[in-house]
Amino acid sequence: LSSTGGGGGKGMRLVRDLTVLEEEIAAARREARASFGDDTLLVERWIDRPRHIEIQVLADGHGNVLHLGERECSLQRRHQKVVEEAPSVLLDEATRAAMGEAAVQAARSCGYRGAGTVEFIVPGGDPSQYYFMEMNTRLQVEHPVTELVTGLDLVEWQLRVAAGERLPFAQSEITLTGHAVEARICAEDPARGFLPSGGTVLLLDEPEGDGVRTDSGLSEGTEVGSLYDPMLSKVIAYGPDRATALRRLRAALARTVTLGVQTNAGFLRRLLAHPAVVSGDLDTGLVERVVDDLVPAEVPEEVYEAAAAVRLEALRPRTEGWTDPFSVPDGWRLGGARKPPVFHLRVREPVAYTPRGVHTVTGDRVSVALDGVRHTFRRAGDWLGRDGDAWQVRAHDPVAASLNRAAHAGADSLTAPMPGTVTVVKVAVGDEVTAGQSLLVVEAMKMEHVISAPHAGTVAALDVTPGSTVAMDQVLAVVAPHEEAAG
Repeated sequence: LSSTGGGGGKGMRLVRDLTVLEEEIAAARREARASFGDDTLLVERWIDRPRHIEIQVLADGHGNVLHLGERECSLQRRHQKVVEEAPSVLLDEATRAAMGEAAVQAARSCGYRGAGTVEFIVPGGDPSQYYFMEMNTRLQVEHPVTELVTGLDLVEWQLRVAAGERLPFAQSEITLTGHAVEARICAEDPARGFLPSGGTVLLLDEPEGDGVRTDSGLSEGTEVGSLYDPMLSKVIAYGPDRATALRRLRAALARTVTLGVQTNAGFLRRLLAHPAVVSGDLDTGLVERVVDDLVPAEVPEEVYEAAAAVRLEALRPRTEGWTDPFSVPDGWRLGGARKPPVFHLRVREPVAYTPRGVHTVTGDRVSVALDGVRHTFRRAGDWLGRDGDAWQVRAHDPVAASLNRAAHAGADSLTAPMPGTVTVVKVAVGDEVTAGQSLLVVEAMKMEHVISAPHAGTVAALDVTPGSTVAMDQVLAVVAPHEEAAG
């Protein structure tokens, strides 16, 4: 199923089981209507393990239509591109020329003018059997990789063509030199299943340097909300060959710091180091197959160590001369062994952590040494970042948490998995529900998330209505199990 109103994976569903077809059609229609104002869908054949390869075209108003080579866009999640490169390792010169000519003919047949992209689905085992998918009549997100390998500024030529100018070069003059790879930095949380994130950018450090380009709309203080597409910036690397471009992009992502908003930068860095990506053995399902290997299951201990170091530094007295030993937070006690402090922290689950390493806190940098290994983080507020990854380490109050559990003993509070808007409420207080029954739908950045009942029971509380704006982890509803409701 795919929307007729637009692309970007919005309003698209793959259905392999007819029993869920009706539900998937309804969800795809809602998403398409919200994204494009049109819920009309197409039903199309699905090709397993295809590659997504597109041809950049450029046409003027004087009958000149050229192609600028291809882009490999097979690394995708939820039908949304995350990494693009030019050229593709799959195509030889003959196939590149044939696909390019097909794209040129498509553009010429409709009298196209300007920059555009003709997209193809290509079986990895036989790239000569390519299938037309769609034409994007605009400049695409991934245009920088084509600019870097052709040396042409597509934005400039789009404006020149619109002004009536003639393209001054022929197809034979278009050459592809080197290799370029782009990664899309998005406001999403890999540890939460890539749900949209949001917040205020507290600390921003975007990469630059030899062979590295960053296209970004961010600045410190930028508020990232839930009403728009989650893409925040693009990091692009160029090199004389693919291996160099990949190495430069991984290093650039490691230098990317966006504290205050969770992003996928660290995930993309690990993806670009995956053996299948390094070898060029790509298809549109690869990311989904390897995603669990690229998202760490646990929070590294050094993150808690760094968070504790920041808190210890904040507790240190700021006086000159003699220091009262009781005011130093090092666990010193009169007539007894030192007892290090315990910090109650929370990233995903609450942790009682006792620091055990050596720390240095200077400005926005925290350095900790654990078991002979030194780790360096950037910090802002309660956020820590390293190698493209970020963690919000909040203080946890175990007493308040215990009182909250007592107030709702036996019941499960359903919380918002992301900041967004409640679009559908299917139940009311007092309704009996079954385990797994969908109760609400929360939307953020044009993505829907269904909130389901964790067990059979009764809706004991419902704190939202359709249109309610909610924060991440905000309580939406409480479901009491049947035995509690009966009692």
